Amino acid sequence: MSAIATMRAVVLDCPDPKALARFYSALIGWPITYEDAEWVTLAEDAGGYRISFQRADDYQPPVWPSSTHPQQFHLDVTVRNRTEAGRQVEALGARKHPHQPGKDFTVYTDPAGHPFCLVEAD
Repeated sequence: MSAIATMRAVVLDCPDPKALARFYSALIGWPITYEDAEWVTLAEDAGGYRISFQRADDYQPPVWPSSTHPQQFHLDVTVRNRTEAGRQVEALGARKHPHQPGKDFTVYTDPAGHPFCLVEAD
């Protein structure tokens, strides 16, 4: 089966694209490769994966695990030590989510309220 397209980027709506891009840049180590007042992009490398952040003035963070403002998607990131990584992401502005549904991952929210999971490497 041939693909119709190739993956270009994941885009997150947020109230402050530059601030959220700095958070994720520190989390995953990708540099900011494009920036304007409405849009900021991180890229793995010149032709690789991208995460972009788009200004949404009326942004409402997800309320999870509720259907009022569902999470819609979330990112899983692999870490060597979840406890240490948890301290590091909290220092960057993340918050540990009160709902922790599994034992193999830890759920946090980024500074704009998007959930993400720290998953310890096997």
